[in-house]
Amino acid sequence: MSMHFDLRELADKVRQAAWQEILPRFQAVRDLDVRSKADATDLVTAADEEAERFLKREFERIMPGVLFVGEESASREPGLLERLDHAESAIVVDPLDGTANFVAGMPLFGVMAAVVRQGKAVAGVIYDPMSDDWIMAEQGGGAFLIRPDGTERRLAVSQPAPLPDMVGYVSTDFLPLEIKPEILARLAKVRAFSSHRCAAHMYRAFASGHGDFVMLDRLTPWDHLAGTLIAAEAGAYVACVDGSPYDASKRSGTLLTASDPDSWQMLAREVFAHDGWMAGSTQQSAANERPWHGPFEHPNSS
Repeated sequence: MSMHFDLRELADKVRQAAWQEILPRFQAVRDLDVRSKADATDLVTAADEEAERFLKREFERIMPGVLFVGEESASREPGLLERLDHAESAIVVDPLDGTANFVAGMPLFGVMAAVVRQGKAVAGVIYDPMSDDWIMAEQGGGAFLIRPDGTERRLAVSQPAPLPDMVGYVSTDFLPLEIKPEILARLAKVRAFSSHRCAAHMYRAFASGHGDFVMLDRLTPWDHLAGTLIAAEAGAYVACVDGSPYDASKRSGTLLTASDPDSWQMLAREVFAHDGWMAGSTQQSAANERPWHGPFEHPNSS
């Protein structure tokens, strides 16, 4: 099925969802509005559900026939992710990333949407309702910050840095307990790392050149498809820590995004290496000896 879309129109719908369904509820969340999903830290609110309902309606109108996959839809329909694996085209949405921050009244949350073709993101947008701007990219076209007045700035990741000078964004919430202490100890090798508990803001900061890497340990597609495409279009190197390319079908493992291939290799070897994760590292090293075309099959923007 041919897929036609205007990314600016999709971004405008993301913005409308935030203004209509999310911002009016910010710092007004009542206890009865908050429920747990997988565990006590995995929360959902009326803002998540209503924003996703809005986006599903609008995106299906704009892109009829394209599979819609939202975080909340996937939690209700277990077969939806399997349909995504086999879909020719889809749009994947996180209606409110950083729900725990939202519930706590902290202004670190966002809305993400990715257009996906055969498992790979071809366009993505990450909107920050608090600053009312978004970062976005289309495959092969570079990554940009778009401000509410319509002005735009091309994004570029940071210049490579030595390991002791690196600053990163890291989530270890879902690492197996037998691995977690070792990884945390090795993170002492970098200058600093932090978690925003919000992939949207971690990818936004990294793709804007603020930081040297992002490591995230839960491969739900709505958390990564937009962010990894935007990061790659800003010049980043993206791969799972086992060396395999990332796509929408990946459900387990750890995803590492770094400012260039050498930085990725250094982090994978010195910080995030673990038995069972690095099966693809030899193949990845060989790949780094030739010009990289990455998991999105196009050259990096510079």
